[in-house]
Amino acid sequence: MSSPNDAYAVTADELRQFIERCEQLEAEKKDLAEQLKEVMAEAKGRGYDTKVLRKVIALRKRKPDELAEEEAVLEVYKAALGMA
Repeated sequence: MSSPNDAYAVTADELRQFIERCEQLEAEKKDLAEQLKEVMAEAKGRGYDTKVLRKVIALRKRKPDELAEEEAVLEVYKAALGMA
């Protein structure tokens, strides 16, 4: 027969596993961020504008329809301001 302490032990073990998994993912995230920083530094060293690279990466994540609509509105606004 199990006691309330047994249930607590299982819950504590499960909680510990969740925490350890989160800690591992945080460490991996930190490693990936460092790798990304290195890639951007390499690109900058080769003469690329990293600010523009980040913008291109963000644009590539967007849906083509949303991007096209935003670009169309941007062109209308620029034309209205004599920037076209």
